Amino acid sequence: MSQTIKTLPPSVTRLIDAFSQLPGIGPKSASRLAYYLLRAPSEESLALADALRDLRARTRYCSICQNITESDPCEVCADPTRDQGLLCVVEEPLDVTAIERSRSFTGLYHVLHGVISPMNGIGPDDLKIRELLARAARGAAREGPAVREIILATNPTLEGENTAAYIQRKLAGSPVRVTRLARGLPVGGDLEYADEVTLSRALEGRQQM
Repeated sequence: MSQTIKTLPPSVTRLIDAFSQLPGIGPKSASRLAYYLLRAPSEESLALADALRDLRARTRYCSICQNITESDPCEVCADPTRDQGLLCVVEEPLDVTAIERSRSFTGLYHVLHGVISPMNGIGPDDLKIRELLARAARGAAREGPAVREIILATNPTLEGENTAAYIQRKLAGSPVRVTRLARGLPVGGDLEYADEVTLSRALEGRQQM
């Protein structure tokens, strides 16, 4: 820690350190954010604190799709007009938002909360893959909505492709049709940054694995 940081009050240093833990926020950006809040009206700082408190207190995982929600089941899973037999598997909750923006998908979702990445110590058991396989099995056993197709919409990265391949192997032999998003998505890109047209074409052009 620099000499400048050491001379700051502990409360300011603590806030800078907290901001620095966020993705994409370096030490300089963290310092700018902290100083902004110091100069901002107290109502603005307190509103941020309240929002963070509510985030932790009110959100949970949907027991069906594992998406972030304040109600269980989430609004998508509870919607009777959605196609119960069509599941779209994504890496993160933001990917659900991206696909919903395209207005091209009327099924349900399953959020993995990451990808298989041995280099980072993340294996299949660290993701929500077990829950996905259980959904497919319950449908096959007629203990829940029958899942006829699972669309693997992991990002077109090495980790995303390996995760999709792992899930496809686990579903081999089941009556569920497994498809992959078409290559309308840029290789190496993240789903949340794709535009609506690209996502729409990728969904329409999905292929059997």
